[in-house]
Amino acid sequence: MEWIYLLIAGVGEVIGVIGLNKVNMEKSITSLGFLIGGFIVSFIFLSLAMDTIPMSTAYAVWTGMGTVGSTLVGMFVYGESKDWRRILFISMVLSAVVGLKLIS
Repeated sequence: MEWIYLLIAGVGEVIGVIGLNKVNMEKSITSLGFLIGGFIVSFIFLSLAMDTIPMSTAYAVWTGMGTVGSTLVGMFVYGESKDWRRILFISMVLSAVVGLKLIS
């Protein structure tokens, strides 16, 4: 169950980052709701996951999911670069996250 909590925390972080981008583009209650709501969900579920997953592993996986998720949203929703080097480094982050899961 703790890995599901960590997955929810990662999704919440991506939603928070989307909200941050929306607030930068246009200041509205909806944008602010995405920002605050996403990060609140993220921190709550990260805290729940850290009850059983070691802090170092949970934090590394959480930041990795947030990094990869935010980069993918940027590439596919906001038209950021899809350069092969970006994709290579995203796959490296994903490999590290999977590796941490396998040894935990």
